[in-house]
Amino acid sequence: MDFIPIYLTLGLIILGLMILLWLVSLALKNSSIVDIFWGTGFVITTWAAFLLTPDGFTPRKVLLCSLVTLWGLRLSLHILTRNWGNPEDFRYQVWRKEAGPAWWWRSFFKVFFLQGIIMWIVATPLLAAQFSAQPGRLTWLDYLAILIWLFGFYFEAAGDWQLRRFKANPTNQGKVLQTGVWRYTRHPNYFGDATQWWAFYLIALAAGGWWTIFSPALMTTLLLRVSGVSLLEKTLVEEKPGYKEYIEKTSEFIPWFPKQK
Repeated sequence: MDFIPIYLTLGLIILGLMILLWLVSLALKNSSIVDIFWGTGFVITTWAAFLLTPDGFTPRKVLLCSLVTLWGLRLSLHILTRNWGNPEDFRYQVWRKEAGPAWWWRSFFKVFFLQGIIMWIVATPLLAAQFSAQPGRLTWLDYLAILIWLFGFYFEAAGDWQLRRFKANPTNQGKVLQTGVWRYTRHPNYFGDATQWWAFYLIALAAGGWWTIFSPALMTTLLLRVSGVSLLEKTLVEEKPGYKEYIEKTSEFIPWFPKQK
């Protein structure tokens, strides 16, 4: 099967999953479940690509699927346990209030269909890495990808874990976490997420998928300027008195040593 038919098939799989998720959200009256599904959606898509590309180089396919699975399931589990028992995310509550009775159908296009399209576009290297049988060996790019992925996974997982522990302590209410990986970047979890997508791209690059560079570039842009860093920092500056000082001495995204005053 050619690349385009497989890619279109993956798009239909993602669309089906998003429709199902949307129906569940209507029953629960909670659109936040789309955030929980984000990582798992890529896991399903990657393994679907694995099954649809029987001629690809199996060791590279297994490597990619393993890394995506570890990333995606950890992320979904983290968001699930973080959101468990909590009301719908405030962003969706605002949209729900603005849309009124029409939210039931608008939520599909504004939340689920949109995220499905983004997922489909971003998943392109996950198919490209598995489509080609050449080169029929793991290259230095594959091994470099493993190292970069480990670096990103550490920052994302450690950042989430350290922040959860920090918030669980009542004495830290209103304070800013400035230790651990948070000492070197204000957003270690977003940095780690973006880094792992560059690692996935390197595996695709090893298989000739150089043209899929738009995927990690898009993810990095989204995390930095759309739904991640920029959006979150506007809120944190208003809510946490010490956050401006934290900004002055700590790198925004790429980890670096804090500035000394």
